[in-house]
Amino acid sequence: MRIVIAEDSAVVRAGLAEILADRGHEVAAAVGNAGDLLAAVAEHRPDVTVVDVRMPPGYTDEGLRAAQAIHRDRPGVGVLVFSQYIETQSATELLAAAPAGVGYLLKDRVADVSDFIDAITRVAHGGTVLDPEVVRQLLTASRRGDTLAALTPREREVLSLLAQGRSNAAIASALFISPKVVEKHIANIFDKLGLAPDDNDNRRVIAALRYLES
Repeated sequence: MRIVIAEDSAVVRAGLAEILADRGHEVAAAVGNAGDLLAAVAEHRPDVTVVDVRMPPGYTDEGLRAAQAIHRDRPGVGVLVFSQYIETQSATELLAAAPAGVGYLLKDRVADVSDFIDAITRVAHGGTVLDPEVVRQLLTASRRGDTLAALTPREREVLSLLAQGRSNAAIASALFISPKVVEKHIANIFDKLGLAPDDNDNRRVIAALRYLES
């Protein structure tokens, strides 16, 4: 297989290139940022690319965004995301477009080199490879999003202000509604988020965290 590697760590990048070359694969390019990845894929037209998630300049999800662009514009190129991070939103978008020829593995959970090589091969041939932990977190994020989707627009406004630490009185003033109406909205929010009264938990804090996580 012809392979392009995108990994910001020079040591990891060299290690991956050596592992793949030792097993008879052609490493057409090994680059350290998303821009060079896109250029290398355009130049070498690899069978598959191995991509880290967080890369220069922002170290957020540049690699994953580049992987999305490759998967969209060059569907014949397999994309294996290989990282220690799980970016659920970008990963969901990558897989939602078309899961064929896509993989997502976590670096610290690959115990055997042969498993890694097998994953690359499967992705290059149009298969899908997902670490179970990636699946779990994507499902968790999906359920969380579905829960917040049950809120009305007004309840979302109330929850947004609650997440900013506003009191009921402050929320009422900001939305030009009465404190009693705010209390009703907050009760509905707690109910829809499944936050039953509990002396050991602060429901306002938990609700705010759910909102921020979404």
